[in-house]
Amino acid sequence: MKNDRLIFVTNDDGYSAKGFAAAIEVAREFGHVLAVAPATPQSGRSQAVTLFEPLYLELRHREEGLEIYSFSGTPTDCVKMAFDHMLGDRRVDLVLSGINHGSNSAVNVLYSGTMGAAIEGSFYGCPSVGLSLTDHDADADFGAARHYAREIVKSVLERGDDCSRPLCLNVNVPDLPLAEIRGVRVCRQCRGVWREEFFRQEHPEGKACYTLTGNYTNFEPEADDTDEWALRNGYVSVVPVQVDMTNYGHLPFLEKILK
Repeated sequence: MKNDRLIFVTNDDGYSAKGFAAAIEVAREFGHVLAVAPATPQSGRSQAVTLFEPLYLELRHREEGLEIYSFSGTPTDCVKMAFDHMLGDRRVDLVLSGINHGSNSAVNVLYSGTMGAAIEGSFYGCPSVGLSLTDHDADADFGAARHYAREIVKSVLERGDDCSRPLCLNVNVPDLPLAEIRGVRVCRQCRGVWREEFFRQEHPEGKACYTLTGNYTNFEPEADDTDEWALRNGYVSVVPVQVDMTNYGHLPFLEKILK
């Protein structure tokens, strides 16, 4: 069965990122791997696509059961290039996006290029998993993340087709030694927002330029069923993601005031 599987791997930190290599390592345990990642870091690009610039695909490595490419577009561009051009009629058993350097919990799921690629992958009818480690360091230790990635990928490959629609998961692993992680928590996305700060600087050409930073505000710090709570308490958080953004709770209200 393993030899018949095809796993597609991508990320948003770029093809040379340590987390991307970790994801490929995990994926190879379950089947053949096609990996296409951005040529340069694309964090925060969500599901952006490139419309008005030429895109360049470059083979970086090939061996039995593995092909790695860099692509000059966004993470979502990488998914589209693979599924709509490179793969033809070949069936993909799983999309694995990551392993991201830094958390994609809570509202980060909306900004994340890692999760943008995972969500895009689910549009093609196969289960997708976005994996992140809550450590932004380029040389982060991905040992625990690889361990839990194997467990989750194995479970999704064995049972993912039991879902009525393609399964898409947002998985975040706390930056802890494997022995200190308390297990996996299936949970919901925490409610909260980022509040940004812009720092003005003077460009050498005399123009003002700005750099962006910010802080996350948790609107429900005491709730114990969220991804933020799970990570803060030493658990791997697993949130099932859906694309339908309809606010069903507001439908009766709008029906009443707009009729």
